[in-house]
Amino acid sequence: MNKLLVFSLPFLFSSVVWSGYLESDQDVLIPQEWAHVDRVGPTEELELTFALKQQNVHLLEEKLRLVSDPDSVQYGKHLSLEEVASLVRPSDLTEKVVHRWLQSHGITNCLTIRTQDFLQCTMTAETAERLLPGSRFHRYMRDGHYLVRSSAPYSVPDDVHHHLDFVGGLHRLPPKGLDLSKKQKSKAGFHLGVTPAVLRTRYNLTSADVGSVQNNSQAVAQFLEQYYHPADLSEFMAMFGGGFQHRSEVDRVVGTQGGGKAGIEASLDVEYIMSTGANISTWVFTNPGRHESQEPFLQWMILLSNMTDLPWVHTISYGDDEDSLSAAYMTRINTEFMKAGVRGISLLFASGDSGAGCRHLGKENTFRPSFPASSPYVTTVGGTSFKNPYKVTYEVTDSISGGGFSNIFKMPDYQTTAVNSYLKTVAASLPPKSYFNTSGRAYPDMAALSDNYWVVSNRVPVPWVSGTSASTPVVGGMLSLINDQRFMKGLPALGFLNPRLYKLNGKALFDVTEGCHYGCLDEQVQGQGFCAAPSWDPVTGWGTPNYPALLAVLLSD
Repeated sequence: MNKLLVFSLPFLFSSVVWSGYLESDQDVLIPQEWAHVDRVGPTEELELTFALKQQNVHLLEEKLRLVSDPDSVQYGKHLSLEEVASLVRPSDLTEKVVHRWLQSHGITNCLTIRTQDFLQCTMTAETAERLLPGSRFHRYMRDGHYLVRSSAPYSVPDDVHHHLDFVGGLHRLPPKGLDLSKKQKSKAGFHLGVTPAVLRTRYNLTSADVGSVQNNSQAVAQFLEQYYHPADLSEFMAMFGGGFQHRSEVDRVVGTQGGGKAGIEASLDVEYIMSTGANISTWVFTNPGRHESQEPFLQWMILLSNMTDLPWVHTISYGDDEDSLSAAYMTRINTEFMKAGVRGISLLFASGDSGAGCRHLGKENTFRPSFPASSPYVTTVGGTSFKNPYKVTYEVTDSISGGGFSNIFKMPDYQTTAVNSYLKTVAASLPPKSYFNTSGRAYPDMAALSDNYWVVSNRVPVPWVSGTSASTPVVGGMLSLINDQRFMKGLPALGFLNPRLYKLNGKALFDVTEGCHYGCLDEQVQGQGFCAAPSWDPVTGWGTPNYPALLAVLLSD
């Protein structure tokens, strides 16, 4: 049943099966902004996702290390989807146990994917509640969008939970989208504003730095009912794309564009990956609601495991608090990231717009890392501002730039030298160690301008749009341009960039050494998180791209 699954709905994370039960046996907390509508009727249809345990995850991780390390003889020798499938496919026993369990409840309407590690099954609410004792499905609404979720934890039989990582479509509700428009009256009418021409000037791209090969492509993924309008893209390019060859249309939309107004987030992503990665074929993965019980981020990950031909660079401006997600769920998502990386796909995630974040635990506060920004298997992009907001100057920290240290994932080997050097160099000025995990995966990896962008949305030019949602597609577009040049030389795609990026030791990037980002507003840290420093730091990573220099070092295979 290797059918292509094209799914939809707002991005959520699911709870995990844990020793027969969910990770928590307490009631599921429904955020106040989600209004309860009604109890789901017994005959209403739900669609749940079953993540089957995979084999050889440790071998997958080692393969990713080898194909991503420029010092390895296997560097760039990426796997096909079929090779990935043969490596991680669930065991025959796992498939047998899970299928038998579902069939014993009369559930037969299921689809699988090429890697056979996900099952997507349709059933009635009554059947789902029998299958997963404890679950109770209700409908909730926020901002006109409806979701079906269980308000209570569920369990599965002991002989089944060993074969599942999680069941998707039960609990996690999508966080509220960020307001990316910062209308700052003190700057209005005077600030330079960031446009494609400004970015090309700052990062030293010329009019000749555009795509030219046929086998190159890039993509953005959109969640939370975010859509772009083709007319906005066309108008944006007419206004801002005059200095370089470009495309004014997206080549492929995977999913179905919803109706209604264009979203600022979606407009920003498409307009800036296509103006930086200019003249390169661009795809949009979009997720309107097909089933109220679906989880769009999960559906996007499933698509990546089911499509043999994919764009080489994907940028995603989305995340959630690490502490709101189960460790088992995030660990499985990391495996999905590894599956993409070994195929030569570069995944870039925005670092978030809350600085170091803050979690209030009684009388104690800690910083609050974000996922997938904290994943060791993606490249995370932070944000900067111009030192002088009235002209193209050097960059300083954007105070919203997300960054910090994971509380779940250990620091990967590729970054230990750089991060430990930072911790040692700035030890005297670091926040108290109770606020962060010094041995966790540190992020971001690099950065770009994230402050005061011009965007066209709903046919209107909109100024003052800010966030790492802006910097991420800009970096993604530049990596697509570098892939273009690599393909012209017969070289493989960059793939998972981090091992190579950290071996550059800051070469070919503009080091950002000024400014701090937000932290907890309390007596100890007084609203400040981490600060930029020479070389790598947890606010801007290694800094921002000097495109011609970065191109040169990444072409030197």
